[in-house]
Parts: sequence; structure tokens; C-alpha cells
Amino acid sequence: MNYKSVFYEIQDKYLSPYACKDADSKGRATPLAPCPMRTEFQRDRDRIIHSKAFRRLKHKTQVFLSPEGDHYRTRLTHTLEVSQIARTISRCLRLNEDLTEAIALGHDLGHTPYGHAGERALGKFTHFRHNEQSLRMVDRIENDGVGMNLTFEVRDGMLHHTGGGTAATLEGRVVAFADRIAYINHDIDDAVRAGVIKESDIPKRFIDMFGDTHSKRISSMITDIITESYGKNTVAQTSGFAQGMNELRQYMFDNVYTSPLAKSEEVKAIAMIEYLYEYYRDHEREMPAQFVYDDEPLERRVCDYISTMSDQYAVRTFELLTVPQNWSKL
Repeated sequence: MNYKSVFYEIQDKYLSPYACKDADSKGRATPLAPCPMRTEFQRDRDRIIHSKAFRRLKHKTQVFLSPEGDHYRTRLTHTLEVSQIARTISRCLRLNEDLTEAIALGHDLGHTPYGHAGERALGKFTHFRHNEQSLRMVDRIENDGVGMNLTFEVRDGMLHHTGGGTAATLEGRVVAFADRIAYINHDIDDAVRAGVIKESDIPKRFIDMFGDTHSKRISSMITDIITESYGKNTVAQTSGFAQGMNELRQYMFDNVYTSPLAKSEEVKAIAMIEYLYEYYRDHEREMPAQFVYDDEPLERRVCDYISTMSDQYAVRTFELLTVPQNWSKL
């Protein structure tokens, strides 16, 4: 039995005419022998989940640097929340859930240790954007420099989940919205847990628009997108919700992301990453062999190496390079 043909039949009958069907994919840079069971987007999802880059996300900062406590988000739990929100929206809009899931699971693979603080640190030395680095991670860095050879649609969605430009597929645009919905809401949750703000601090206009609990806020934002987009060749919010989310995001920047508690260790993290960059720029041969190639600038390769580090590995490497080690004669 050709199991994969069943998926194609289901997609033809069920998916929206605006969905990106697996049969219409632009394919991979290097063609693969077909899998009898999985579609190409399912294969991409599996490649991402089984990658080292994906596993490292559990030790990468979301907002609070190295938080003490089991319940703060990491880059991995953020990714899973984005995937859940994006799949819910895609299912209701009758889009391709497998493509949506693959994009969501891969969208943050390029984040540095210590999240946006690390991104800013490396940005002082060369052009560095985590969405572009996510693409480099799957194209060039993962699998010892071979890359994952993902489909065009997954790569495009990962690149355009943030920053300028718009994804080529509606599924990619869903992930961009889901990313924002996820981080705004779970960052509120973490900020309350950390004592940076209280639930009662959230302005009433946001409570009235989105709801007074974490669950209600996410549900209302998802519902607005589904209602505004269903049956259309677009993924969009109503103007009121779009403005409200932008204002809520600005509230988070003003009261959480730049708060002394959230930023308390950021100066140290930035200084550490800057040191690591300068060290490996001057000691190229001490990087793993996969980063010692000559067809790209040294600055790019050093950033590639540092972007693969988890928070913990970056600290251990920094300590190894800067803290005197015990000496013993064998």
C-alpha cells in the first residue's frame, strides 16, 4: 500500500485551496528518494526534532537569564508553545498542519546563548539576525556542516517568522503570528512569576480586549485570526486586535524586557559572548573542524560556532578560557 497517497487524497479533499499542499512543494536543494509513509513536510519536521540544534534549545534563554526555578520558559518550551498555537490556527483555517509544525519547530534554531542579548552581542561584530541564523543552522551548520536539506517552504517560513518580509505560504504567516502570541503571553506569565509585574498591573484596556487570564488572552488572539482569515487567501488580525497586540507588546518592552530584574545579568552575558567571539577570532584553529573552512569570512564562522552554544556550554567554555585550572603532575 502507498501510505503517502492517503495523505495526498486527504489534502485534496480537506485542505483550503489556499493551503500549501505537499504535492505542490518546490522541493529541496538536493532531491531525496521518496519515503513511502511520510510526506516531505513530515520528513522536515522529523529532521528538525531529531537534530542537535533542537535539543540545545532546552538550555537557551527565553527572557530571564539562567532563572532559578523549574517553571520559567526556555527557548525549547517557547518553540513548543508556538507550534501548538500555530497548529490550532492552521487546523481551523484548513491549512497544512505538517508544514506549519515544521516551520514552528525550526523557527528559533539560530538563537545564540542568552537569547536576544547574545544576538545583540554578535551584532556588534557582523550582521547577525537569529531568523537568518536559523536558516544557516539548517542549511550549513547542522550535521557537521552538511545541513538538513529541508524543503523550500519550511526554510522560507523559518526565515520570515520575524523581521522584514512575508512568508511565501500562509502556513509561514501563521507561525509568525503564533510566535508573537506565544512570547507576549508566556512572558507575561513568567514576569508575574518573577515578581517583575503583578496581574493587577496589566492595564484594563488589555484585560477588556484579550481577557483576564493567560488562557483567555491566547484564546482570544487565536480566535480573532481565525475569524478574520477563514476562507480567505490571507492570515490577518482585525485592526483592533492588531493595534492592541502592538500596544501590549510595547507595554512588555517598557515594563518587563527592560526591567532591572530581567536585565540584571545581561551585561555579564554580553561581555562573555563578546570575549568568546574575540578569542575564537584570534584562535580560529581552536574551533571545531566544521567551522574551520575558508569559503566564508572568519567573522561569520565564529558567529556560527557561538550560535551553536547553549547558555551552559558558553559559560563552561568561558570559564575554561579565563579561570586558572588546577595543575597536577601525573
